[in-house]
Amino acid sequence: MSDAARTTTGMLSFAMRSLNEWMRRATWVDAFMIALRIALLALVAWGIGGSLLHENYTFTQVVSFAVFGLSIGGIYALIALGYSMVYGILRMVNFAHGDIFMLGAFAAYTAADVALKNGGIWLAAPVAIIVPVAVSCAVAICVERIAYRPFRHVRSLAPLICGIGISFILQYTVRGAFGTRGRAFPDLAAFSGNVELMDGISIPKVQIAVFVAAVFVMAILYAIVMWTSLGKAIRAVAEDRDAATLMGVDVDRIITVTFALGGAIAGIAGLLYALVFKQIFFFMGLTLGVKGFCAAVIGGIGNIPGAMVGGLLLGLIEALGPLFLLDGFDVASPYQLRDVIAYSLLLVVLVFRPRGLFGERFAVKRA
Repeated sequence: MSDAARTTTGMLSFAMRSLNEWMRRATWVDAFMIALRIALLALVAWGIGGSLLHENYTFTQVVSFAVFGLSIGGIYALIALGYSMVYGILRMVNFAHGDIFMLGAFAAYTAADVALKNGGIWLAAPVAIIVPVAVSCAVAICVERIAYRPFRHVRSLAPLICGIGISFILQYTVRGAFGTRGRAFPDLAAFSGNVELMDGISIPKVQIAVFVAAVFVMAILYAIVMWTSLGKAIRAVAEDRDAATLMGVDVDRIITVTFALGGAIAGIAGLLYALVFKQIFFFMGLTLGVKGFCAAVIGGIGNIPGAMVGGLLLGLIEALGPLFLLDGFDVASPYQLRDVIAYSLLLVVLVFRPRGLFGERFAVKRA
C-alpha cells in the first residue's frame, strides 16, 4: 500500500471514530442545532441563487451599496467599540452608550450650526469635531460615576437599571431642548459632491470620508490599547482587576479613562452619522445603540478587533443582504426589511459561533 493510500485510510478511520464518539455523546439538542445550521445555510444559498438569477442590479449599483454599507458599518463599529471596552473591563454593558452617541450627534449639530452662522465653513468643521467629542466624553464620565462606580462591588441589577434610567434621562433632556421633530444637519461644502470612479461609478464624498475617518479612529484606538502604557493598564484591569491593583495600577482612573475613550468615540460616531444621513432625532440612540451592541456581540463582545470587524460586517450585510438574499425570494421592497437582515446575521453568528467571531480566541488568550 502506498503512503498516500495509508494516509487516506488513516484519515477516514479517524473521522469514523470521531463521528461514532460524537453520536454516542450527542443529545437531541446537538442534533437540532446541526439541523438548524443546515437549514440556515440552505436558506441563504437559495436566496443568493435566486438573486443572481434575477439580475435586477447592475455592477455600479452593487458597488454603491457596498460603499454605503462600509460607511454605515464604520459607524456601527465605533459604537460597538464603546460597548466592548466597557464590557471588557467591567463585565457590564453600558446601556446608556447609544444615547451618548445621540448626544454627540446633537452636539455636532449645534456646534456646526452656530459656527456656520458666525464664523463660516472653516470654523464649522473643527468645531463640529471637537464639541461632540468633549460633550460625549464628559457625559460618559458622569455615567460611570453615577451609574457604575457605586455598584462596582455589588452583585445586583442596580448598574443595569441605572444605565437604562440615565438612557431615558438623556433622551428626554434632548427632547426638551430640541423638540420631537428631527433636525437637519447643516451642509458642509467639503463633503458635498461625488467622486467619479471607473466605469461611471459615482460615490458620494461624504461616504468615503466617513469610512476613512472611522477606520482612522479605530486604528488610533487599537494603537492606544496595544502599544501604550495606558493600553497596557487597560488590558491588565480587564484581565484581573485585583492583580492589577496589587501591581500599582489605579483601577478607578483606568475605568474612568475607558468610559471617556468610549464616549469620545461615540461622539465621533454621532458626527459621522449626521454627515451621512443628514437627519438626527432624539430617539435614534436606541436603534443605533442596539445595532452597535449587535456588532459587538457578532465580533465577540470584549474584543476590540472583533467589534471593528463586527461593525463593518453588519453594515455590509445590511446594505447587500436585501439585494443578494431577499430579492431572491421575490420580497416586495426588500430594503425596507434591512433591519431583519441585520438581526438575522446576529442569530446566524450566535448559532454557529455562540461567543462571536473572535470571542473564542479572546477567551483562550485570557486563559
